[in-house]
Amino acid sequence: MIKIGILGGTFDPPHLGHLRLAEAALTQLELDEVLFVPANRNPLKEGQKITPAKHRLQMVECLASANPHFTWSDLEMSRGGSSFAVDTISELQFVRPGEYWFLMGADSLKSFPEWKQPQRILRMCRLGVAIRPPYSEAMLRDRIPQEILEKTDFISMDPIDLSSTDLRFRLENGKNVGEAIPPVVSDYIRSNKLYRL
Repeated sequence: MIKIGILGGTFDPPHLGHLRLAEAALTQLELDEVLFVPANRNPLKEGQKITPAKHRLQMVECLASANPHFTWSDLEMSRGGSSFAVDTISELQFVRPGEYWFLMGADSLKSFPEWKQPQRILRMCRLGVAIRPPYSEAMLRDRIPQEILEKTDFISMDPIDLSSTDLRFRLENGKNVGEAIPPVVSDYIRSNKLYRL
């Protein structure tokens, strides 16, 4: 059975942190594929201004081109409305049956019990959780309910202190983002004049 990691997010913009998480998950969880799924509208970011869906999808396509095992889907954008992991996993399981992992950072695991239908998510897939400072595996094992831990695989990652929010601010203010955004994504941002004040 095919093994697929789902990496969701707003991807506004996608950056090296997303790429490194996908690479680490691919290797450590022995996945066949990592599927990038940009959110149409993140329910946790209601009211925030976000870049139009078509541009975020194109940037994700650029990012996914880095590895033949990376793919992308416009599933959440096509569905419209707020994007919930449970709906996406359910739809993917229906159209592409397989063994799924929902990939996330350690900070997201902390809030997982508040997500929409977390128990249903755990019935459909496992969680692939990247351990990054200030979190450690031991700390999460102490704080996360056992029924979640039983369905969680931890992914070790080199620390990368990057956030899309900070990168947007830097781009809007004409500051250098260095290698935080892969060149193919930077080229797209430049040619489409994104993140300009």
